[in-house]
Amino acid sequence: MSPTTLPAGPEHGHVTFLGAGPGDPGLLTLRAVEALANADVLVAEHEVLDVVRTHARQGVTVVHTDGGPSSDQSPGTGTPQLTVVDGTSTSAGIPAVRDAAHLVMEAARGGRRVVRAVSGDPGLDTYAAEEMLACAAAGVPFEVVPGIASAVGVPAYAGVPLRDAQGADVRFVDARTASDRCWTEVGASDGTVVVSTTLDSVAAAAGELVSAGRKPDTPLSVTVAGTTTRQRTWTATLGTIAQTLKQAKVLPSPDGGRPVIAVVGERSAAAQRDQLSWFESKPLFGWKVLVPRTKEQAASLSDQLVSYGAVPHEVPTIAVEPPRTPQQMERAVKGLVTGRYEWIAFTSVNAVKAVREKFEEYGLDARAFAGIKVAAVGEQTAKALIAFGVKPDLVPSGEQSAAGLLEDWPPYDPVFDPIDRVFLPRADIATETLVAGLIELGWEVDDVTAYRTVRASPPPAETREAIKGGGFDAVLFTSSSTVRNLVGIAGKPHNVTVIACIGPATAKTAEEHGLRVDVMAPEPSVLKLAEALADFGARRRAAALEAGDPVTRPSERRPGARRRRSTT
Repeated sequence: MSPTTLPAGPEHGHVTFLGAGPGDPGLLTLRAVEALANADVLVAEHEVLDVVRTHARQGVTVVHTDGGPSSDQSPGTGTPQLTVVDGTSTSAGIPAVRDAAHLVMEAARGGRRVVRAVSGDPGLDTYAAEEMLACAAAGVPFEVVPGIASAVGVPAYAGVPLRDAQGADVRFVDARTASDRCWTEVGASDGTVVVSTTLDSVAAAAGELVSAGRKPDTPLSVTVAGTTTRQRTWTATLGTIAQTLKQAKVLPSPDGGRPVIAVVGERSAAAQRDQLSWFESKPLFGWKVLVPRTKEQAASLSDQLVSYGAVPHEVPTIAVEPPRTPQQMERAVKGLVTGRYEWIAFTSVNAVKAVREKFEEYGLDARAFAGIKVAAVGEQTAKALIAFGVKPDLVPSGEQSAAGLLEDWPPYDPVFDPIDRVFLPRADIATETLVAGLIELGWEVDDVTAYRTVRASPPPAETREAIKGGGFDAVLFTSSSTVRNLVGIAGKPHNVTVIACIGPATAKTAEEHGLRVDVMAPEPSVLKLAEALADFGARRRAAALEAGDPVTRPSERRPGARRRRSTT
């Protein structure tokens, strides 16, 4: 029987030593996600928590550890110490034990399931091994969930293959603990060497290899913050890496102690990176993109931006509140059940949410839509209905708007339509276009305020400063109201920020507020908007490379530089 199926005893509980990989949350294994979802206690260093915490269940006790008294120690090089414990851990009965091995075992007592997450792979973490031995000695059952080691994952994201068709030998060296004998052995080899070190120690590690017999002109790549959108890679040789980092102005630097992965070898590194650098060459790599929507509305758009290498930052510009007088909405929902309507038309995700909440309040479910035709504007609205268990009968075939819906809406026919009434749940600020069009087609419309939209509270001061000061590379506007509300609560985006709009009406509003529109979606879809911005970024990158200029983000432009209007 595997450790995952053993019942956790009331005394000892169970510990899962989990590899969180090199930094990209998408590299967590399926087993890792499963273990995190079932954990009662999560123990990890700060940088690892950012990777694993979103997969932990609500209410999990989180215990932070660090690498000891020195804040610049690299993972695995200092004895983990307890520094901060969430308030929930006090109620969980976990004492403030400073030694991580004892902390893990104490957390497991009382039948708790503990996940001890480490960077990379647990088998390569010195102190994870010590903690496993401590659990074994104390009779605490445990399992190990492997993770992608940084020495393997980071070169893959940097576009640096470790082995070619000739099958070159690959050696792994931790420069922080390597002995003279180790350097001599790898220096005598002509294979690939993967060195785990720190930014300010790369040159010293290169010197060790040269002293051990490697040629100074041996190609070398150095990657910092690997597998994250902060990743950066430099290519040089063992003899020139110090000068390369100095010219790049990364040394001397307060961040010189950051962990890096260096790959050394004739067959593995610099010559092929131009063709194989798939991650850092993404069209929006590292771009900080402002998404002025609510978190729920922004989910699909943010996911799309991440796929292009961007870092989305969601800032709600509106807040949704119940109608001031709920009686009209209550009558309409009851009318759905009693057969008052032939159609119900949803023009937003918020409208779906408002009706669903009323259904749940009355103990109803999707079966109440039986016999009623359902229309939806927009792919996200349709998805929200499907998640509710309702497949829309009508979605506009063209423009996803009230006008587009009216183009496909059938006129009322007393022969085929036993009921002539439409239920239209909508926002308090919605336009009259749809109502007027339905009446013209012969339908009676119950135009009901299902929710109110109000301007959201201003974002934090640092976000406001980033918006006005050029800290964002781009901002995506998905409606005229997002333009007005963002400017109202946070100020006007800086001149260097790329402005992308979902359609002509939104672009016109942006220009009325003094913004120059660089990108416009070819059709009114949030995913097409993200795609258009990615195309803009790809063209911008290609132009820089063709001109022999470094590839920079818009926020790295010289302040005050004028932008040419895009023809996108």
